[in-house]
Amino acid sequence: EQVDFLRAKLRLPTERWDDIQRSAHDRAFIVAGAAKADLLTDLHESLTQAATDGRGLDAWRKDFRKIVKDHGWEGWTGQGTKGGEAWRTRVIYQTNMSTSYAAGRYKQLTEPGFLALRPYWRYIHSDSVMHPRPWHLAWHGLTLLASDEFWKAHFPPNGWGCHCRVTAVSKREGEASAR
Repeated sequence: EQVDFLRAKLRLPTERWDDIQRSAHDRAFIVAGAAKADLLTDLHESLTQAATDGRGLDAWRKDFRKIVKDHGWEGWTGQGTKGGEAWRTRVIYQTNMSTSYAAGRYKQLTEPGFLALRPYWRYIHSDSVMHPRPWHLAWHGLTLLASDEFWKAHFPPNGWGCHCRVTAVSKREGEASAR
């Protein structure tokens, strides 16, 4: 489901990350400043392949460097320093992997047969975050029916760098948590 979500994205050349807003990011693949279609295609395909193969950030960084060099992409934010490149590649990789994983997970969790077995969802905050958002900490363990309005606005990731997730639980477990 994650790979399907990535593959289905429309490649959209942009100058800045905020050239598109809100849910448009769900349907479009963008890399801020990647305005050439062939560059964007290669970046999109490399990230999709990384998800398919289960390759991590360090492996994908090699693809990024080759693609940037092959296309002669100059002037991208982060270019010129090791720290800048590390930051930029982490943002591109992590954003695409976390949002596509969440979309795939959402699709799995909303399958009717699965929902019948596990109709409650539990918000899980990641302990790996160095500077957790207070709201995310407050939501940790929150267990609600999958149909609850809360999930429409709070299904992770909730903002840049969010590592929270949702797990499904049985009716018995969900009702016990709600008490």
